[in-house]
Amino acid sequence: MTDMDFVTISSGDLTARIALFGAELWSLTDHAGLEYMTDADPAFWTGHAPILFPIVGALNGNRYRLGDREYELPKHGFARHSLFELVEIAGDRVRLRLRDSDETRKVYPFAFTLDLDFRLEGMSLHTQATVTNAGGEVMPFSFGYHPAFAWPLPGGAAKADHTIAFEQPEPQPIRRIDMPTGLVLPEPVATPVEGHLLTPEPAQFETDALIWDRLASRALTFGAPGGGQLAVAFPDTPMLGIWQKPGANYLCIEPWQGIADPLGYTGEFRAKPGVLSLDPGANRSFRMDVTVLTAD
Repeated sequence: MTDMDFVTISSGDLTARIALFGAELWSLTDHAGLEYMTDADPAFWTGHAPILFPIVGALNGNRYRLGDREYELPKHGFARHSLFELVEIAGDRVRLRLRDSDETRKVYPFAFTLDLDFRLEGMSLHTQATVTNAGGEVMPFSFGYHPAFAWPLPGGAAKADHTIAFEQPEPQPIRRIDMPTGLVLPEPVATPVEGHLLTPEPAQFETDALIWDRLASRALTFGAPGGGQLAVAFPDTPMLGIWQKPGANYLCIEPWQGIADPLGYTGEFRAKPGVLSLDPGANRSFRMDVTVLTAD
């Protein structure tokens, strides 16, 4: 992509660079030029922060059913592969928009708008996604964020010293993914969180993401003592995925409203776990706030 394919906003303390393709956050740097996002090493994964809509995760056979009709969608939906419209931009904020089209209605038969608002305030990036039902029937959908943060974060701390501190204790079991289908296994497994604290290790991700479908927290802190730290708040999303390609220099912290199909799922899309229903003319917003706590 060229510079014309990106927008850049700044608060003076932070600068964000966002691609129009996928409304994807590519870079978040502080005043010293330190980068808090993934290095996107192609040996592992070239994504940065995909937007997941109208599904999160994989479908059984990449297909879903609405009534007596079937449709096909790739993992995480089509928003991440779509060109967003630049609606407005100021020095510290930008709004990008995706509308339904002939192409989207072939795979998702609903009229919608998806707005992504990015706003910088001091050392915080506030992102809000708003899904609007622009049609005349109830619209089922899911939504998710998928930001890949640098691991290790800038600041000099070792990768192994990084932890995730959840806002609340997280004793509930978690979900894992069936490989290679990408679907959710039926039996939960014991959580790797001890009290509030998760110590991420590459081996944890050899069978894909750690998934919380009964999450108590709506905020967490990622980082290491004496190094960089990020506070991530996600008040509107009840599920969370944490993922990396083992050995890569990023960690994805993914607030979700929705989840992959359960293994063997053949039910109607509207009945799938995590799917919301939006009345005609109604909208639903999902916020994520990322704050740089230390930039030393």
